[in-house]
Order: sequence, then C-alpha cells, then structure tokens
Amino acid sequence: MNENSTEKQEGNKEEKSSLMEKIQQLGQTNVPQLSQDSKIHCLTIVGQIEGHVQLPPHNKTTKYEHLIPQLVAIEQNPNIEGLMVILNTVGGDVEAGLAISEMIASLSKPTVSIVLGGGHSIGVPIAVSCDHSFIAETATMTIHPIRLTGLVIGVPQTFEYLDKMQERVINFVKKHSNISEETFKELMFAKGNLTRDIGTNVVGSDAVESGLINDVGGLGQAMKKLNELIDLRKQENEGMLQ
Repeated sequence: MNENSTEKQEGNKEEKSSLMEKIQQLGQTNVPQLSQDSKIHCLTIVGQIEGHVQLPPHNKTTKYEHLIPQLVAIEQNPNIEGLMVILNTVGGDVEAGLAISEMIASLSKPTVSIVLGGGHSIGVPIAVSCDHSFIAETATMTIHPIRLTGLVIGVPQTFEYLDKMQERVINFVKKHSNISEETFKELMFAKGNLTRDIGTNVVGSDAVESGLINDVGGLGQAMKKLNELIDLRKQENEGMLQ
C-alpha cells in the first residue's frame, strides 16, 4: 500500500511539474501537437536571425545552428513529405540567412512559406526560397541595402566585400522569385520611403504585384497549396515508376 501511494505521489508531482512548465513557457495548459502521422513539418523563423555572433539574451532570436540540422533531418526523414516555413523576422546575420535560404531552396521536398507580421531584410531571401510563397494582407517586407554594425575597417576592400555580398542576395532573390533585378534594386535603393534611410517597405499585395511573393494569403491557403504540391510530387513519382 505504501509503495503504491508513493508511486502515485511521484506521478502527481511529475504531472504538476509538467503542467507548470507548460504554463511558464507557453501561458497555457493544453499544447496542441501535430499528430504522429502528420506528413508536414512546420519551421518557424521569428525575431532576429542569429549568426556567428551571439545576441543578448533579451533578444528574440532564431539560431541558424538550430535550423540547419532540422533541415537535414527533414530531407532524410521519409515520413516528412512537405515543409511549411512561417516567417515573422526583422532580419539578422546575412550569411546565416543566406545559408538557411540555400538549404530550403535545395530541399527535394515541396516547400511553402508564409510571411506573417514581417519578413524584413535577410528574411526576404528565406521567404522566396520556397517553391511557393504567401504573405498575409497586413504583413510587411523591408528591402534595403546590406549594412554592417560594429567595428568596420575603412579600406576599399571592405566596401567591395559589401558590394559582392549584396550581389549574392540580389541574385538569389531574382533566381527564386518573379521580380526583376531592376525592380528589386529600385526598391532596395529608393529614397524617402523609409525615415532617414534608404530602402522600401512593401505591404501584402505590393509584394505580390512586384513579383517578390507569389500570393496574398494566410495559413489555410498556404496549407492547401502545400498539400497540392505534395500530391503533385506523388503523381510525378508514380509516373516515373510506371
């Protein structure tokens, strides 16, 4: 009897600690989970994309060293048939953002992205790296030239490096979206659209009209499109086998 009561007490303690952990982390007791047989993986990119330099602990960050192993696992896992990328980011490390973009673009499985809130700066290449991209009607995307923070060595080579890095971003966006290089550069170097700055803030339908994003839509439309791409891939594979 004593053993049973001890086990029950321990079980109750574990449940209470698990419950408290959920409340502390997520502010709710019931956390919805994807079903075990779900064929879609959801990848969220929020806050600032952290690269080679660790940001202060009060910053909301997405660490690229966490995302890269996830993308490798998604490619290897036969149970995952599609990837949904949800973006609400202010940008961040350029090379880390490009690395994530290249990995998503090179996945063999169907991918769909949706920009909610904002997909600014280096978030733009990540948004267009998927097979199909959506943007919420009220979401925004800030397009501006590459900037450096901190100590900068004032030599011509530094500015040449910046220019080459910017070309890498422009070429990637041009390759993976319907926007022309001229239009993208116009948005990037526009004056007066951002307060005391150079660049453009495009909202929802403006991003679609420019050819940067494929469609205006929310989660339902994005999920529907991803399922369509998954079914299309299955049909193509079946045709190849026959």
